[in-house]
Amino acid sequence: MAAQYVIEGATAKGIAASVERGVADGGLAPGDALPPVRRLADDLGVSPGTVATAYKDLRQRGLIVTRGRGGTVVADVPSVASRRPPRVPAGLVDLAGGHPDPAFLPVLRPPSAVVPAYGSHRAAPRLPALEALTREWFERDGVPAEHVTFAHGALDCIARLLSTELRPGDAVAVEDPGFHHLLDLVPALGLRMVPVAVDGEGLVPESLRTALRGGVRAVVCSPRGQCPTGAFFTRSRRDELASVLREFPEALVVEDDHNAEVGGSAAYTLGAAGLDRWAQVRTVSKHLGIDLRWAGVACDAVTQARHDGRMLMTSGWVSHVLQETVTSLLADRAVRELVATGEAAYAERRAALIGALGAHGIRAVGASGLNVWVPVRDESAVVNGLRTQGWWVAAGARFRIAAPPAVRITTAALAPADAVRLAADFAGVLGDSQATYGG
Repeated sequence: MAAQYVIEGATAKGIAASVERGVADGGLAPGDALPPVRRLADDLGVSPGTVATAYKDLRQRGLIVTRGRGGTVVADVPSVASRRPPRVPAGLVDLAGGHPDPAFLPVLRPPSAVVPAYGSHRAAPRLPALEALTREWFERDGVPAEHVTFAHGALDCIARLLSTELRPGDAVAVEDPGFHHLLDLVPALGLRMVPVAVDGEGLVPESLRTALRGGVRAVVCSPRGQCPTGAFFTRSRRDELASVLREFPEALVVEDDHNAEVGGSAAYTLGAAGLDRWAQVRTVSKHLGIDLRWAGVACDAVTQARHDGRMLMTSGWVSHVLQETVTSLLADRAVRELVATGEAAYAERRAALIGALGAHGIRAVGASGLNVWVPVRDESAVVNGLRTQGWWVAAGARFRIAAPPAVRITTAALAPADAVRLAADFAGVLGDSQATYGG
């Protein structure tokens, strides 16, 4: 525990609040150890049960974690503290953010006039034109679209689905390595993450079966453009996974198909596999603009009812101004052509970096999406070494649970000629790190 912060409180609620204040104010940093239950109880003059209750509440809300003999520590990403991406130092080429190239994003044109409406839109939350386009979007790839709804982005939707379906302490299967914001979100909801291995075709079936046998109640995965590895489901892998999932029909399967338009791979999705409990979420931020916080969702009837019921009690609906904007973009032929051009460019840029690294004997993967994943022995050595060469890449630690180390490089705006220079610098850094760190 940080020496300068003293936990206070005479009740479980007071102790938990004191720890939460410390985390929010920075007095307790991620990884800081908390006192053992009995020691803190003696210090505060309360029973060990009171401290244990406080710690249980903090664990369920994603503020602390217990690591066996390692004791109880502040979570790496506590739910009361926002982890903003670090500011990219001046003069460095940003290849860490996972963002699309603005050159392939359309100019956003919100409706010029919005007629005031009496009351709210809770009775009719979805614009019919956008609902029709959303159904077409899913049906294009064989995903049933009888039940569709909207959300404020993928994570907003996933959080709502998990919170209505599960209770604190329940287990969620997640990809490992996987989307770092999802890995932050699940423990913040008080849920347990169970890592499932990922290879070039996505989730590994036997790893998923092991997780489900262990009591997992929901599975979150990506059918293509998987972050950070770029893996995508082949038809055979999708069928294998569906076979495993049918053994556990009560588990909710949530697919995050955020790269549906720029992934550069075919769509073999679990949403089209006829599962009992499922939802597929598609967003437009990667191909229409990062400021469009809108997602379309196709799902089974029960899942839609639970999602919409919770949304009705909170935000109520997605802004109709936003819906109008998305509708006009989805229906615009010129926008669709721009997006298709971007998808082709992203594929070329991924391949260019993978090929350039391969020429130096460096293995990298990135079959779809906007990123390339490069296994390394020492993430810090590579990240810091590339920084000295003018490149800003992401350490893989934020994407991993038990998976081996790597770095993620966003290739969306990396020209093929620059990929050659980056690969040469990468090889040089590996040579330096081997001499310094033993590989």
